[in-house]
Amino acid sequence: MAAERPWTAPPVNAGSGVTDSSITIEGVRQVFGDTVALDGIDLHIRMHTRLGIVGPSGCGKSTLLSNIAGLVEPSAGSVAIGRATTAKERLARCALMPQKDLLLPWRSALDNACLALENRGVHRRAARERARPLFERFGLAEFEEHMPAQLSGGMRQRVAFLRTLMAEKDVFLLDEPFAALDSITRASMQEWLLGALTQEPKTALLVTHDVDEALLLTHHVVVFSARPGRIVHKLDTDFPTNVPRREIVTSPEFAHLKEQALEALEV
Repeated sequence: MAAERPWTAPPVNAGSGVTDSSITIEGVRQVFGDTVALDGIDLHIRMHTRLGIVGPSGCGKSTLLSNIAGLVEPSAGSVAIGRATTAKERLARCALMPQKDLLLPWRSALDNACLALENRGVHRRAARERARPLFERFGLAEFEEHMPAQLSGGMRQRVAFLRTLMAEKDVFLLDEPFAALDSITRASMQEWLLGALTQEPKTALLVTHDVDEALLLTHHVVVFSARPGRIVHKLDTDFPTNVPRREIVTSPEFAHLKEQALEALEV
């Protein structure tokens, strides 16, 4: 029997003349000592596609993000972003947004957002001028000079996302970005992030324990098994972005996909 081909997400319009930011993962296996974290992951994620990854705790979801970003090389298999195959090349193409906002408490919201540009040698004044319009665009216009301790959890996450955006990388890796927020704030941030990713198309992977979040924010969802992580189910979603969140999550189509994902998680 021929080997199963990697699952390929259907295409999303990416425009022309843009550096290839598709992601190809073939036979990835990750071992830490006696623990097998991932076993045989095959995926192809087309450029400007958003992929959600859901699965139980400890199944290797975050490890896969580290493999893609070049922070951890897989024990077996390969990962490529376009033609970037080495860890150093992949790291240069990726921006990682972790669970915690990790804002520097001694820097203002605006200066936190500018950090990635400054690390690349851009003068702080020039970086601030580039970041300031984004604060207005993403509803933070009155909070540029606020310190992190003066911001709500949702605002801190917006600043963290803007910092990720200002890195100007081709690939966004979002690791449970709203896990620490309460349910009301989380729902609001999901709607906000969907709009932000629609305005700034990126190849994006979202790791989450929240099935609703994965279905709402991404074009496609893969369900991982318990450790060692394997892909046990795949869903194509892509709900409209101009419809209120409440209408989407209460629709029969959404409920049907959610039931499939939950069944796969139970197995």
